[in-house]
Parts: sequence; C-alpha cells; structure tokens
Amino acid sequence: MKKIVLVMLVIMMSAAMVFAGGGGQSSSGFGAATGSSPSNIVLRWAFWGSEARVKASQAAIDAFQAANPGIVVNIEVSGGTGDHFNKVDTQLAGGNGPDIIQMGGNYPDYIAKGVPLNLDPYKGGLLDVSTIDTGAIAAGTIGHLYAVSTGATIPALIYNKTLLEKAGVALPKVTMTWEEFRAYLASIKPRLPAGVYPLEDFGSTASGSTGFGYWLRWNGTPIYDDVSGTTKVTVAEAKKFLDLFKDYRDNGFVPPADISAGYAETNVDSSSLIAGKVAIGFIVSNQFGNYQSATTDVLEIIELPGAAATKALWPQLSQVYTINSASKNLEAAVKFVNFLVNSPEAGKVIGNDRGISSSSTFRQGASAVASDTDKKVFAYHDVAGSHTSPETPHLPNDTELNSTLNLIYQRVAFGQATTAAGAQELYALLVRLAKK
Repeated sequence: MKKIVLVMLVIMMSAAMVFAGGGGQSSSGFGAATGSSPSNIVLRWAFWGSEARVKASQAAIDAFQAANPGIVVNIEVSGGTGDHFNKVDTQLAGGNGPDIIQMGGNYPDYIAKGVPLNLDPYKGGLLDVSTIDTGAIAAGTIGHLYAVSTGATIPALIYNKTLLEKAGVALPKVTMTWEEFRAYLASIKPRLPAGVYPLEDFGSTASGSTGFGYWLRWNGTPIYDDVSGTTKVTVAEAKKFLDLFKDYRDNGFVPPADISAGYAETNVDSSSLIAGKVAIGFIVSNQFGNYQSATTDVLEIIELPGAAATKALWPQLSQVYTINSASKNLEAAVKFVNFLVNSPEAGKVIGNDRGISSSSTFRQGASAVASDTDKKVFAYHDVAGSHTSPETPHLPNDTELNSTLNLIYQRVAFGQATTAAGAQELYALLVRLAKK
C-alpha cells in the first residue's frame, strides 16, 4: 500500500512540474515562449529602442523562426542606451550575457574584454558579407570582423529637381569627378533665376567641418594619424582646399559670404536649399526625408564629386550587431544575424529603423514597401556604398576644429584674409589640436 501511495505522489509531482514549466515569456513580453520543445535552440537578443522597434524586431523574429523551426529567439529590450549597457554589462559580469548584443560606436571597448565573437571564420558561409557595403564591413573590423552594421548614413549632395527642370538645364549625374562637377556648375549658373546660386558653400559651416574632411579624404590626406599623434595636412594642401571654394565664390557658383553666413545648414530650418537660395546642397543621407518633407519641390540625391575615384565617402554606422563569444549557440546566432542584416524579409519589416541598411539584399526588401523618398535613399546607397572606405580617425577635440575652422574660413570668404594666410592659420590649428 505504501508503495502505491509513493508512486502516486511521484506521478502527481511530475505532472505539477510539467504544467508549471510551460508558457514562459521573454522579458519584453513580445518574444516567443521560452518553454518550447527541449530540442529547440534558444537565443537571447538584447537591444534598446522604442515600442515600434520592438514590434518590428519581433516581426523579423517571426519570419526567421518560420524558416528555422528549430531556433527560438527571445528579445531583451531596454528603453535607452544607458539602461541597455548597464543591464548587459551586469549580465556579462555574471556570465549570463545575451547571445546577440546590439552595440554602437563603443563596440571596440568590448573587444579588449573578449566579448564580441570574431566573425571571420563565418564569412562566406553562415555570414554573407558579399552583399554588404565594403565601408560598413571595414568599420566593423579591428583586425577581425567583430561587428555587423545595422545601417549607416553617407554624406551626399541634394538637388532641387523641380528648380533645375524649370530652368531648362540638364540634371546632374549621380557620380562626377571634380572637373565634371565644376563644369556642371558653370553650365547652370546663367540659367538659374536671379538670386539663386548653383551650390551651397559647404566648405565649412557653423555646424561642422565635414566638407573639409571629405576633401581631405578625396585628396588622400589624413587629418589625423592616431599612431603618431600628428596631422598629415600641409600648408599647401590647406591652401588648395581654400582656393577651391574661393574659385566657386569668385565665379558665383556659391552665394556671396554674407548670404552663406545667414544659413547654419544644420537642418531644414537653416538650409539655403530649402530657402530657395541654391540648387544643390550638402546633407548626410538620412536627412533626405526631412528635406523632402519641407518642400513641395521634388528633390534628388547624388554623390559628392570625386567619390568614385578614391572611395572618399564613408559610412557613419548607426548601430551594430555583435555576437557574444561565450554563447553556447554560436552558429545559430550567426545565422540569425545574417538574416537580420541580409534577408529581404527582414528588410520589409525592419526598414530604416536602425539606419539605412548597408546590405543590398536587405534594401531590396525594404524598398518593396518603402515610400518613394526612401527608395531614392536606398538607390543612392546602392551606388555610393561601393565608393566608401572606413572613417578616418578624428582630431582630438572635434568641437574646437569645427568652430575655429569656420572662423578661418569666414575670414577668407569675406576677403579679410588671403587663402595663403588662411592656410597658415588652418595648418597651425591642426598641429595644435593634434597634440591635445
């Protein structure tokens, strides 16, 4: 009798444990149940973002799981980057880190800690890098590939198609040399309405030094060598840059200094292009939608001159996916990341949420459901992506570079200093900042 009672107790306890173990949810409430079949591989994906990002990410997970029934992905979401990294750091310290970790430009800090997986062995196999812009791959590589870009933005020129068509001039080519570009500016200048100039003076603005940085990259001159702690820019090269835009100014290709100075060029509210003063302006590609929304005229997007020859453009990474090297399911994690960055199905549901994808196949999917404006940006990245190279090291104290360069540039533009004198000042500034 005692044996029968004991057997019944064991059966009842086992049944209770089975019912208690079912139906577990991911920490976000959006993930698939963790109480799946014991044969399933369970991955944890940690990222930060809004509810819209969570829903888009879950839709991508659903598509992945439908194609990979043996793998379950649970999400662990934080509202912001601070909360995200505090949580992830605590988990990593406890030996319980997520399998896939979304990071930003700080991913190199984790390489020294041994956190991100070296993805080189998976390239060409589980991870297809042939579809990803070379600059984005390089930006995720420090000796080895550790981070895969979720998306990026690329410097660009934007032009008012409606304005140019009304003026009866040819539209600019997407890709041009500097010589072709100057010839184009000269050809449209006499046809534009009075008070409208061909190009924004983007050599330097109150908001940044990107124009100068781009020209240096095209010229093959590092603004800063972080190994030697010096600038590679010479006085002669600084003068060549200032002479370029003086030529544009003298020939009326850009507005006079007093007009240009009235536009900070930080956004649509301070844009000379949106104000109708120029036909061509300077942006980074993720700004295109905002600019188009600010006008009823049709806008288009093209490369900066010379980009194709020297791969002078660069992708500014939005975020990156990394895989925890301590994961027990490395191959499944790589397979999931490959799906996130390359799958057209993922592109359809994630879209531009994590930046403009660096993968051509992802962009194909995103383009299928994108607005006409987004499609233009995707098309631009298809061309410009192959003309990118890794972003070069910044000078220490970028803020001072931006503000002081603009002061020097303005003195030259207003005729208060020659390009030779401005070049001496600019060189001295770069040398001083490189030593900080």
